[in-house]
Amino acid sequence: MLRSIVQFKGVTRAYGPRLALDDVHLALEPGKLTFLVGPSGAGKTTLLKLINREIRPSKGEVWVDGMPAHSMKPSRVAQLRRRVGVVFQDYKLLPRLTAIENVAFGLQVGDLRISDGEAMDRALDALEAVGLGDRGSSFPHQLSGGQQQRVAVARAMVAQPRVLIADEPTGNLDLETAWQMMDLLQDIAAFGTTVLVATHNVEIVTRLQRRILTLVHGRLVRDQPAGGIGRMAWLASS
Repeated sequence: MLRSIVQFKGVTRAYGPRLALDDVHLALEPGKLTFLVGPSGAGKTTLLKLINREIRPSKGEVWVDGMPAHSMKPSRVAQLRRRVGVVFQDYKLLPRLTAIENVAFGLQVGDLRISDGEAMDRALDALEAVGLGDRGSSFPHQLSGGQQQRVAVARAMVAQPRVLIADEPTGNLDLETAWQMMDLLQDIAAFGTTVLVATHNVEIVTRLQRRILTLVHGRLVRDQPAGGIGRMAWLASS
């Protein structure tokens, strides 16, 4: 059996009196793409932030690639984040940097030991992997929304993380481009990276038939295995 790359053990996260997550247990294995679904305010973004150690749980344990995100010293957080790539809905590209500079910058922020030359070489490799090897000199405003999101994926993957988390990665894309993005994320998972996608896109979730984690009011109310859910069942849960 494959070792879980991400584990939540009885995780609760409170913001004052409000519980964003309530006693969540889950495990994610390498090379699998999983969807995280639920209504707005269900706790999806909080769960993703716990994986990347942006916040800590109020109770419970969060393990990422064998590292205790719930209890590690601040000096070790950078080491954990090198193992987690993050893709945002609004891309978060730096407008004054070219595509290749954005990707290289993401690599150098995570590891100050990398030289400029190595960072640029690896950034170009990452852009080629997402089909943008010829757009490295373009600035974000010169790229379409789909191309900007691909640059964001390249930035997230350039350090070859064990885990990729994506928060509504197709939210600002048209349907055709959204499917291209999902094809890319499936390819990333096929090469062994654990991919967790938070989304409201019913069409993508139901057609791809991957594992689905459903949050409602901070509780994990359903953990549906790949291939085991229909459109109406998913709609009823959200």
